[in-house]
Amino acid sequence: MAAAKDLMQLGTLVAARHGWPEAKAFKAYELADADRMKLAGTAVELLKVFPKTPGGNAAHLTAAFAVQLDRHLAAPVHVVAGTLAVDGKPVYGDRLPFDGPAVFGDDEPQWNGHLWVMVGPFIADIAIFRAANSSDCPPELARHVHSVFGQDKGLYVDHWRRSRQVGLSYEPQYVLSRDEVTQLMGGAYRLLQGS
Repeated sequence: MAAAKDLMQLGTLVAARHGWPEAKAFKAYELADADRMKLAGTAVELLKVFPKTPGGNAAHLTAAFAVQLDRHLAAPVHVVAGTLAVDGKPVYGDRLPFDGPAVFGDDEPQWNGHLWVMVGPFIADIAIFRAANSSDCPPELARHVHSVFGQDKGLYVDHWRRSRQVGLSYEPQYVLSRDEVTQLMGGAYRLLQGS
């Protein structure tokens, strides 16, 4: 029941930033096999070129992934900010409200939560496996990711309501606007140019 409530909340957050027609398209989208292949291919190509940096670059990687998906898929693609919990315990974020426009008005956001991409009601998290392999990853997340998914993975994709079945809770608090994603891309471009 909590997953259904979160999905309704996410639809409301999408509508607040992108309008009700976009929220309706978000809820109605079905991930076809062709889109699944494009999604995976886009992730593979991006992970090949996106640098691994100390301290992580999850926000920039997520923004770059969303921009690429927007170019390759005829699907509603949104970047969501919120709390990521493992077995109900927050590992990124604290479930407390925050000022989304203030946080994401900068291309180097100072925030302790998690960003992920939604393709319709499907979570597409390109940052979780990089995070699990970084030295500053919360130990609970690293242990969980490695025990459930194994090593050498690059992308987690699942329907919203099934993510809890693998012990992950994606708790939405804010949906970024297109301008805010573009703002994050400034930091992504700097990382890509430096690699």
